[in-house]
Amino acid sequence: MSISAEHAVQHINSGNHIFIHSAAAAPQELIRELVLRNDELSEVTVYQIHTEGIAPYADEAMEAFKVKCLFVGPNIRKSIQHGHGSYIPVFLSEIPRLFRDRILPIDVALISVSPPDDHGFCSLGPSVDVTHAAVQAATTVIAQVNNYIPRTHGDGLIHISNINYLVKHNEPIPEVISGRLSETEVAIGKNIAELVEDGATLQMGIGNIPNAVLASLGNHQDLGIHTEMFSDGILPLVEKGVITGKYKKKHRGKIVSSFVMGSRAIYDFIDDNPLVNMLSSEYVNNTRIICQNPKVTAINSAIEVDLTGQVCADSIGHRIYSGVGGQMDFIRGASLSEGGKPIIALPSTTNKGESKIVGLLKPGAGVVTTRAHVHYVVTEYGAVNLYGKTLEDRATALIGIAHPDHREELERATHDMQR
Repeated sequence: MSISAEHAVQHINSGNHIFIHSAAAAPQELIRELVLRNDELSEVTVYQIHTEGIAPYADEAMEAFKVKCLFVGPNIRKSIQHGHGSYIPVFLSEIPRLFRDRILPIDVALISVSPPDDHGFCSLGPSVDVTHAAVQAATTVIAQVNNYIPRTHGDGLIHISNINYLVKHNEPIPEVISGRLSETEVAIGKNIAELVEDGATLQMGIGNIPNAVLASLGNHQDLGIHTEMFSDGILPLVEKGVITGKYKKKHRGKIVSSFVMGSRAIYDFIDDNPLVNMLSSEYVNNTRIICQNPKVTAINSAIEVDLTGQVCADSIGHRIYSGVGGQMDFIRGASLSEGGKPIIALPSTTNKGESKIVGLLKPGAGVVTTRAHVHYVVTEYGAVNLYGKTLEDRATALIGIAHPDHREELERATHDMQR
């Protein structure tokens, strides 16, 4: 039996620790009603990874709520940077353990689900990720039942008997539409595509660079997908028969992911599609699982890379920008895969023309991938493999794919480092 969102959030008390469903599945109606209780509540901790849509609980005026974020998305970035919330650095593969071991206790999980089937099972839809563990660990589960949530196969099924309060409210889930590819992004995509072998298993994220890579893979054969997330970029390759998963060792023939963000087209694609297995991030991002697939090609982004190969991917100096996420899970998994290729991809410069390949990382910058883990680094000027190279050889290689306007400055930085 369903109740209103207003009545459902009355079961949240001061001092509670709550979890909000991830990415496109963030329950918008429950969030709207939650923040209306700001004057009634105090000391409510909100745990989440990236969410799409609204996040008013992170605003400065919302004194009742304290966000402790395990990955920072655009909707709460300024709040975290201004001190209205906190960032917890952690591998995506390990977040479920934090919930289950109650290192991060969860009293209430606010989730979105599809309507129940004839057997009473709802689906977590496009976001199984860490939400699967949060639901299992929560004392109370409040679910927004939404017809727009796709029903997905895998770990995301939850029986209505395990949901304490059902709120029926239909609304389109947030869509993420990538922009037109720039010349730089197209060039990076082509450089990465040259590294991708037929029969490879791909991991990639969302955004223009992953889309540019996928757009350049139309002539490849028998690619597989085992990735923490995917978006619309895979659709043309599935339709063309490029993505078959024929040579995968884990879940052969299946597209394996933890969450999905994109347009309505990708949500419709995953809806009741047995080709797609949506699984928990502790499995999808498990290095021991990843490396069993052949030729794992992991494509991850960076904010800056220093001349020794250290990769900053979660902050701009001291300012937290995103999170550790699954980068190290897949960089390590790819490096241990037979024929695997861990790839860090980035434009050579920022929008302001500053070099993203630097002599020294900015003060306070977070090293997500260490120089011992890094292999390939790709910009629009080429691709280099740093694996097995000395610090001096790494610097030379990285300068070769830096923007020409900054190479002389980087040469001087190298000279200073060697003194």
